[in-house]
Amino acid sequence: MAEPTDMDALTPYARSLGIRLDRREDDGTPVMRVEFDETVEGRPGHYHGGATGGLLETAGYALLRAELERRDRSAVLKPINITVQYLAAGKSQATYAKARITKLGRRSANLTVDAWQDDPQRPIATAVMNVLMAEPQG
Repeated sequence: MAEPTDMDALTPYARSLGIRLDRREDDGTPVMRVEFDETVEGRPGHYHGGATGGLLETAGYALLRAELERRDRSAVLKPINITVQYLAAGKSQATYAKARITKLGRRSANLTVDAWQDDPQRPIATAVMNVLMAEPQG
């Protein structure tokens, strides 16, 4: 499987927003980053909610792909449900996101994701993701 640094591993939507892998934490957790520019701007000087949601979703899938790779598993990831809570307006600066797997089963996974700007302890948005892991075809 491709690493999240590989542009092919990101969805066209994530690529259009400029989302990139910022770094991996010591435990291998990917931290995603998006710079502020007109592509992600909603009201003047602030992130659009869809761009924030896209960053959260991308971070969730990046962690799930990395964990499946670590376990030598492959799956087609399909969203069951993604719920985003917007906690504060994203200002005109870089925004980061990382996920945590709360349950990894044989057919589905549950994740939580936080997005922040200055301080990871003060998220601007969070998400809960439920993902179906379907068997690859072929």
